[in-house]
Amino acid sequence: MANWKWKVLRAGAFRLDGGAMFGVIPKALWSRLTDSDDANRIPMQTNCMLLQNDAGAHILVETGYGNKFGSKDRSIFVLQDRWVEHALAEAGVTRDDISAVVVTHLHFDHAGGLTFLEGDNPTPQSSFPNATIHVQQQEWEDAVANKSTMTKTYLPDHLEPVQEQIQLHSGVSDVLEGLSVRPVPGHTWGQQAVLIEDSQGVVCFPGDMMPTRNHVGSAWNMAYDMLPHQNMLTKEEMLTEACDNHWRIVVDHEPGHPIVTVERDDRGRFVLKDAEGDVVG
Repeated sequence: MANWKWKVLRAGAFRLDGGAMFGVIPKALWSRLTDSDDANRIPMQTNCMLLQNDAGAHILVETGYGNKFGSKDRSIFVLQDRWVEHALAEAGVTRDDISAVVVTHLHFDHAGGLTFLEGDNPTPQSSFPNATIHVQQQEWEDAVANKSTMTKTYLPDHLEPVQEQIQLHSGVSDVLEGLSVRPVPGHTWGQQAVLIEDSQGVVCFPGDMMPTRNHVGSAWNMAYDMLPHQNMLTKEEMLTEACDNHWRIVVDHEPGHPIVTVERDDRGRFVLKDAEGDVVG
């Protein structure tokens, strides 16, 4: 059994509309849990994971929004002047050190960092030239076809420069020993969760199935979800498994403490508790 070592990297803060982030949940409820600014945007983070195995391989889970956005988009989304390269440097790792990247799905805030702009060169380049990039086949096909209600979230400049590095998965699949992916449909048709085995058990990175700690409730889903009802079922199944088997979960957009365990309260509802783990940034 491979015992991965890992830490959470914060690749950049940003903000999205609170109404869109909570879907059918009214503001009167979600505003009790998170603050919104004068444009109704709530704080978010792009949490990634840096993994290292006994052989010294460095694997990156997620890449954040990258460094390619212009001033207009940076203002709309309140993008922090930071991207995954900064977080990697703080962990003592370079982009060239990464041998594999696993992305849950290919929306801009998860896959934007797959490519980058350098200096005055207007052409995006691969951020991780020595890495294979692992994604579900369904997700790749949908991204290339821009199959989404959000017309500007699957962006060609995140995808086309790395297409030769893409390694496609269909269903549950091993990336390396102790590192696997599993479909978690709902937010997109082809989203995948990442499961890591370390010395204490299983760590799960479920992507936007549950983007913040405030989305633990069954109906607390995003208006961005392609399949809202399916996301409810997927979340119920995975949180049950996490609770029963004492998994730790890394919550991808949580701006507070992103590493949690899952328990049930006296009414049988899922609740999240802080778990230990290193967070960089």
